[in-house]
Amino acid sequence: MAVSEMIRLARPHQWIKNVVVILPILFARRIGDRQAWVSILVAALAFSFASAFAYILNDIKDIKADREHPRKKNRPLASGSVSVTAAMIEALCFLALAALVAYKVSNIVLFMIAVYVVLQVSYSTYLKHTVLIDVICIAMGFVLRAVTGAVAVKAAISPWLFICMFTICLFMGFCKRFSEVVIIGDLTQAKNHRPTLISYTPELLTHLITLSAAIAVISFLLYGLNDRTVENFGTNYFIYTLPVVVYGVFRFAMLSMEGAYADPTDLILRDRALQATVVLWIALAVIVIKYGKDIEVWIQNL
Repeated sequence: MAVSEMIRLARPHQWIKNVVVILPILFARRIGDRQAWVSILVAALAFSFASAFAYILNDIKDIKADREHPRKKNRPLASGSVSVTAAMIEALCFLALAALVAYKVSNIVLFMIAVYVVLQVSYSTYLKHTVLIDVICIAMGFVLRAVTGAVAVKAAISPWLFICMFTICLFMGFCKRFSEVVIIGDLTQAKNHRPTLISYTPELLTHLITLSAAIAVISFLLYGLNDRTVENFGTNYFIYTLPVVVYGVFRFAMLSMEGAYADPTDLILRDRALQATVVLWIALAVIVIKYGKDIEVWIQNL
Protein backbone atom coordinates (compact mmCIF):
# COMPACT_ATOMS: atom_id res chain seq x y z
CA MET A 1 0.00 0.00 0.00
CA ALA A 2 1.67 3.22 -1.20
CA VAL A 3 2.10 6.10 1.22
CA SER A 4 1.13 8.44 -1.60
CA GLU A 5 -2.29 6.77 -1.79
CA MET A 6 -2.80 7.20 1.95
CA ILE A 7 -1.95 10.89 1.59
CA ARG A 8 -4.27 11.23 -1.40
CA LEU A 9 -7.06 9.62 0.62
CA ALA A 10 -6.93 12.55 3.07
CA ARG A 11 -7.40 14.97 0.13
CA PRO A 12 -4.84 17.58 1.25
CA HIS A 13 -5.71 19.70 -1.82
CA GLN A 14 -9.18 20.15 -0.30
CA TRP A 15 -7.72 21.65 2.88
CA ILE A 16 -7.63 25.01 1.10
CA LYS A 17 -11.30 25.29 2.13
CA ASN A 18 -10.10 25.90 5.66
CA VAL A 19 -8.82 29.32 4.63
CA VAL A 20 -12.35 30.30 5.64
CA VAL A 21 -11.25 29.81 9.27
CA ILE A 22 -8.74 32.64 8.81
CA LEU A 23 -11.13 35.24 7.34
CA PRO A 24 -12.49 36.53 10.70
CA ILE A 25 -9.06 37.95 11.59
CA LEU A 26 -9.49 40.34 8.69
CA PHE A 27 -12.97 41.58 9.60
CA ALA A 28 -12.08 41.72 13.30
CA ARG A 29 -9.27 44.12 12.32
CA ARG A 30 -6.65 41.95 14.04
CA ILE A 31 -4.30 41.62 11.05
CA GLY A 32 -1.36 43.03 13.02
CA ASP A 33 -1.97 40.85 16.08
CA ARG A 34 0.71 38.12 16.14
CA GLN A 35 -0.99 36.05 18.85
CA ALA A 36 -4.28 36.17 16.96
CA TRP A 37 -2.52 34.80 13.88
CA VAL A 38 -1.01 31.94 15.87
CA SER A 39 -4.39 31.00 17.35
CA ILE A 40 -6.30 31.20 14.08
CA LEU A 41 -3.69 29.27 12.07
CA VAL A 42 -3.65 26.49 14.66
CA ALA A 43 -7.47 26.43 14.53
CA ALA A 44 -7.28 26.15 10.74
CA LEU A 45 -4.87 23.23 11.11
CA ALA A 46 -7.29 21.52 13.50
CA PHE A 47 -10.06 21.93 10.94
CA SER A 48 -7.80 20.52 8.22
CA PHE A 49 -7.30 17.36 10.28
CA ALA A 50 -11.03 17.18 11.08
CA SER A 51 -11.96 17.59 7.42
CA ALA A 52 -9.47 14.84 6.48
CA PHE A 53 -11.34 12.56 8.88
CA ALA A 54 -14.63 13.56 7.23
CA TYR A 55 -13.31 12.94 3.70
CA ILE A 56 -12.04 9.48 4.57
CA LEU A 57 -15.25 8.55 6.36
CA ASN A 58 -17.27 9.76 3.38
CA ASP A 59 -15.13 7.72 0.97
CA ILE A 60 -15.59 4.61 3.11
CA LYS A 61 -19.37 5.04 2.96
CA ASP A 62 -19.29 5.81 -0.78
CA ILE A 63 -17.01 3.09 -2.17
CA LYS A 64 -19.69 1.53 -4.38
CA ALA A 65 -21.22 4.86 -5.37
CA ASP A 66 -17.83 6.36 -6.33
CA ARG A 67 -17.20 3.46 -8.70
CA GLU A 68 -20.14 4.75 -10.75
CA HIS A 69 -18.55 8.18 -11.17
CA PRO A 70 -16.18 8.80 -14.14
CA ARG A 71 -13.62 10.59 -11.97
CA LYS A 72 -14.25 9.47 -8.38
CA LYS A 73 -13.76 5.83 -9.38
CA ASN A 74 -10.03 6.54 -9.27
CA ARG A 75 -10.07 7.48 -5.59
CA PRO A 76 -7.90 5.23 -3.37
CA LEU A 77 -10.77 3.31 -1.75
CA ALA A 78 -12.93 3.04 -4.87
CA SER A 79 -9.99 1.82 -6.93
CA GLY A 80 -8.92 -0.66 -4.24
CA SER A 81 -5.44 0.80 -3.70
CA VAL A 82 -6.22 1.38 0.00
CA SER A 83 -8.11 -1.07 2.23
CA VAL A 84 -11.09 -0.07 4.35
CA THR A 85 -9.26 -1.10 7.53
CA ALA A 86 -6.26 1.10 6.74
CA ALA A 87 -8.57 3.97 5.82
CA MET A 88 -10.46 3.70 9.11
CA ILE A 89 -7.22 3.72 11.13
CA GLU A 90 -6.04 6.79 9.20
CA ALA A 91 -9.38 8.54 9.79
CA LEU A 92 -9.21 7.94 13.55
CA CYS A 93 -5.63 9.26 13.65
CA PHE A 94 -6.73 12.48 11.95
CA LEU A 95 -9.65 12.78 14.36
CA ALA A 96 -7.31 12.46 17.34
CA LEU A 97 -4.95 15.03 15.85
CA ALA A 98 -7.82 17.43 15.25
CA ALA A 99 -8.96 17.16 18.87
CA LEU A 100 -5.43 17.58 20.24
CA VAL A 101 -4.63 20.62 18.10
CA ALA A 102 -8.02 22.26 18.76
CA TYR A 103 -7.57 21.80 22.50
CA LYS A 104 -4.28 23.71 22.25
CA VAL A 105 -6.26 26.77 21.11
CA SER A 106 -9.20 26.63 23.52
CA ASN A 107 -12.02 24.46 24.79
CA ILE A 108 -14.48 26.41 22.65
CA VAL A 109 -12.50 25.64 19.48
CA LEU A 110 -12.47 21.98 20.53
CA PHE A 111 -16.25 22.16 20.95
CA MET A 112 -16.65 23.68 17.46
CA ILE A 113 -14.54 20.88 15.98
CA ALA A 114 -16.75 18.34 17.78
CA VAL A 115 -19.88 19.96 16.34
CA TYR A 116 -18.32 19.85 12.86
CA VAL A 117 -17.42 16.17 13.25
CA VAL A 118 -20.96 15.30 14.38
CA LEU A 119 -22.34 17.18 11.37
CA GLN A 120 -20.01 15.35 8.99
CA VAL A 121 -20.79 11.92 10.45
CA SER A 122 -24.52 12.69 10.16
CA TYR A 123 -23.99 13.90 6.60
CA SER A 124 -22.02 10.84 5.50
CA THR A 125 -24.43 8.34 7.05
CA TYR A 126 -27.80 9.90 6.31
CA LEU A 127 -28.21 13.60 5.52
CA LYS A 128 -26.46 13.55 2.14
CA HIS A 129 -29.22 11.30 0.86
CA THR A 130 -31.86 13.99 1.49
CA VAL A 131 -32.44 16.54 -1.25
CA LEU A 132 -31.68 20.18 -0.26
CA ILE A 133 -30.61 19.14 3.26
CA ASP A 134 -27.39 17.78 1.75
CA VAL A 135 -26.37 21.16 0.34
CA ILE A 136 -27.48 22.98 3.49
CA CYS A 137 -25.16 20.69 5.49
CA ILE A 138 -22.25 21.57 3.20
CA ALA A 139 -22.95 25.28 3.72
CA MET A 140 -23.20 24.82 7.49
CA GLY A 141 -19.78 23.16 7.48
CA PHE A 142 -18.29 26.42 6.17
CA VAL A 143 -20.27 28.49 8.66
CA LEU A 144 -18.72 26.40 11.45
CA ARG A 145 -15.27 27.07 9.98
CA ALA A 146 -15.83 30.83 9.99
CA VAL A 147 -17.33 30.82 13.50
CA THR A 148 -14.36 28.79 14.75
CA GLY A 149 -12.01 31.41 13.35
CA ALA A 150 -13.91 34.15 15.18
CA VAL A 151 -13.86 32.13 18.39
CA ALA A 152 -10.12 31.47 18.04
CA VAL A 153 -9.31 35.20 18.01
CA LYS A 154 -12.01 36.01 20.57
CA ALA A 155 -13.88 38.23 18.10
CA ALA A 156 -17.59 38.96 18.30
CA ILE A 157 -19.65 36.60 16.12
CA SER A 158 -21.72 38.87 13.91
CA PRO A 159 -25.03 37.66 12.39
CA TRP A 160 -23.57 38.82 9.08
CA LEU A 161 -20.83 36.21 9.41
CA PHE A 162 -23.52 33.54 9.39
CA ILE A 163 -25.69 35.15 6.69
CA CYS A 164 -22.95 35.91 4.16
CA MET A 165 -21.02 32.67 4.65
CA PHE A 166 -24.13 30.48 4.58
CA THR A 167 -25.64 32.04 1.45
CA ILE A 168 -22.44 32.07 -0.63
CA CYS A 169 -21.66 28.46 0.31
CA LEU A 170 -25.26 27.45 -0.44
CA PHE A 171 -24.74 28.90 -3.91
CA MET A 172 -21.46 26.99 -4.32
CA GLY A 173 -23.11 23.77 -3.13
CA PHE A 174 -25.84 23.95 -5.76
CA CYS A 175 -23.20 24.76 -8.38
CA LYS A 176 -21.37 21.59 -7.34
CA ARG A 177 -24.52 19.52 -7.79
CA PHE A 178 -25.07 20.99 -11.26
CA SER A 179 -21.47 20.19 -12.18
CA GLU A 180 -21.96 16.59 -11.04
CA VAL A 181 -25.08 16.22 -13.19
CA VAL A 182 -23.23 17.56 -16.24
CA ILE A 183 -20.10 15.43 -15.71
CA ILE A 184 -21.94 12.13 -15.11
CA GLY A 185 -24.50 12.73 -17.85
CA ASP A 186 -26.13 9.29 -17.74
CA LEU A 187 -29.19 9.18 -15.45
CA THR A 188 -28.58 5.58 -14.36
CA GLN A 189 -24.99 6.33 -13.37
CA ALA A 190 -26.13 9.49 -11.61
CA LYS A 191 -28.69 7.54 -9.58
CA ASN A 192 -26.14 4.87 -8.64
CA HIS A 193 -23.57 7.46 -7.65
CA ARG A 194 -25.83 9.86 -5.77
CA PRO A 195 -29.58 9.09 -5.70
CA THR A 196 -30.44 12.72 -4.90
CA LEU A 197 -29.11 13.76 -8.31
CA ILE A 198 -32.29 12.38 -9.87
CA SER A 199 -34.26 15.04 -7.99
CA TYR A 200 -31.73 17.74 -8.81
CA THR A 201 -32.87 18.39 -12.36
CA PRO A 202 -30.98 21.01 -14.40
CA GLU A 203 -34.06 23.24 -14.30
CA LEU A 204 -34.34 23.05 -10.51
CA LEU A 205 -30.61 23.59 -10.00
CA THR A 206 -30.62 26.59 -12.34
CA HIS A 207 -33.39 28.12 -10.25
CA LEU A 208 -31.63 27.32 -6.94
CA ILE A 209 -28.29 28.66 -8.19
CA THR A 210 -29.91 31.90 -9.39
CA LEU A 211 -31.83 32.34 -6.15
CA SER A 212 -28.91 31.56 -3.82
CA ALA A 213 -26.55 33.78 -5.84
CA ALA A 214 -29.00 36.68 -5.61
CA ILE A 215 -29.41 36.21 -1.85
CA ALA A 216 -25.63 36.02 -1.39
CA VAL A 217 -24.99 39.25 -3.33
CA ILE A 218 -27.82 41.08 -1.56
CA SER A 219 -26.49 39.86 1.81
CA PHE A 220 -23.07 41.28 0.90
CA LEU A 221 -24.69 44.59 -0.03
CA LEU A 222 -26.62 44.78 3.23
CA TYR A 223 -23.49 43.93 5.21
CA GLY A 224 -21.46 46.60 3.44
CA LEU A 225 -24.15 49.25 4.01
CA ASN A 226 -24.90 48.23 7.60
CA ASP A 227 -24.32 51.05 10.11
CA ARG A 228 -22.22 48.79 12.33
CA THR A 229 -19.98 47.83 9.40
CA VAL A 230 -19.49 51.46 8.36
CA GLU A 231 -18.71 52.41 11.96
CA ASN A 232 -16.28 49.51 12.39
CA PHE A 233 -14.35 50.23 9.18
CA GLY A 234 -14.73 54.01 9.44
CA THR A 235 -16.01 54.21 5.88
CA ASN A 236 -18.62 52.77 3.50
CA TYR A 237 -16.00 52.06 0.85
CA PHE A 238 -16.24 48.31 1.44
CA ILE A 239 -19.35 48.27 -0.73
CA TYR A 240 -17.24 49.31 -3.73
CA THR A 241 -15.70 45.84 -3.87
CA LEU A 242 -19.11 44.67 -5.15
CA PRO A 243 -18.12 44.44 -8.86
CA VAL A 244 -15.35 41.99 -7.97
CA VAL A 245 -17.78 39.90 -5.89
CA VAL A 246 -20.37 39.86 -8.68
CA TYR A 247 -17.78 38.81 -11.28
CA GLY A 248 -16.54 36.00 -9.03
CA VAL A 249 -20.07 34.71 -8.41
CA PHE A 250 -20.98 34.85 -12.11
CA ARG A 251 -17.78 33.13 -13.25
CA PHE A 252 -18.14 30.42 -10.62
CA ALA A 253 -21.70 29.72 -11.79
CA MET A 254 -20.72 29.74 -15.47
CA LEU A 255 -17.85 27.27 -15.11
CA SER A 256 -19.80 25.00 -12.76
CA MET A 257 -22.79 24.82 -15.09
CA GLU A 258 -20.46 23.96 -17.98
CA GLY A 259 -19.07 21.04 -15.95
CA ALA A 260 -15.59 22.43 -16.49
CA TYR A 261 -14.39 21.24 -13.07
CA ALA A 262 -15.24 18.32 -10.80
CA ASP A 263 -15.85 20.40 -7.69
CA PRO A 264 -15.40 23.95 -6.33
CA THR A 265 -11.90 23.23 -5.01
CA ASP A 266 -10.64 22.14 -8.45
CA LEU A 267 -12.21 25.26 -9.91
CA ILE A 268 -10.51 27.57 -7.43
CA LEU A 269 -7.14 25.80 -7.73
CA ARG A 270 -7.07 25.75 -11.55
CA ASP A 271 -9.01 28.71 -12.90
CA ARG A 272 -6.59 31.64 -13.11
CA ALA A 273 -9.32 34.26 -13.59
CA LEU A 274 -11.14 33.14 -10.43
CA GLN A 275 -7.87 33.02 -8.48
CA ALA A 276 -7.10 36.58 -9.58
CA THR A 277 -10.61 37.63 -8.52
CA VAL A 278 -10.18 36.17 -5.04
CA VAL A 279 -6.74 37.75 -4.58
CA LEU A 280 -8.01 41.12 -5.85
CA TRP A 281 -11.01 41.08 -3.52
CA ILE A 282 -8.91 40.16 -0.48
CA ALA A 283 -6.42 42.91 -1.35
CA LEU A 284 -9.20 45.48 -1.73
CA ALA A 285 -10.86 44.31 1.50
CA VAL A 286 -7.58 44.66 3.42
CA ILE A 287 -7.03 48.15 2.00
CA VAL A 288 -10.56 49.29 2.85
CA ILE A 289 -10.58 47.79 6.34
CA LYS A 290 -7.12 49.05 7.26
CA TYR A 291 -6.86 52.32 5.33
CA GLY A 292 -10.40 53.09 4.15
CA LYS A 293 -11.04 55.87 6.66
CA ASP A 294 -7.75 57.60 5.81
CA ILE A 295 -8.45 57.28 2.09
CA GLU A 296 -11.92 58.79 2.53
CA VAL A 297 -10.49 61.75 4.45
CA TRP A 298 -7.79 62.23 1.80
CA ILE A 299 -10.36 62.23 -1.01
CA GLN A 300 -12.58 64.72 0.84
CA ASN A 301 -9.61 67.08 1.24
CA LEU A 302 -8.68 67.05 -2.44
